[in-house]
Amino acid sequence: MAIEKRPSTQIVGKRVVTKEGKSIGVVKDISFETRTGELIQIMVTSTTNYAQSLNIEKGKGGELLIPYAAILAIGDFVVVSEEDMK
Repeated sequence: MAIEKRPSTQIVGKRVVTKEGKSIGVVKDISFETRTGELIQIMVTSTTNYAQSLNIEKGKGGELLIPYAAILAIGDFVVVSEEDMK
């Protein structure tokens, strides 16, 4: 599945929700391969209690690291698949 290319400024600050509509948090930053520009993961802060209960990898600053493969859509929200976050 190809996601339309967008500047990072259009993604940072968006609320992240699961496809079931459960809130995860807010995109703080994105991580990408500098050589190819391929998106690796999004870093999520302001996480909800629900997100904290999930077994998701965390970065050095405590932000959740959600892999690119888990992103289903980017619009008003960043929609992710909970099954693909682990």
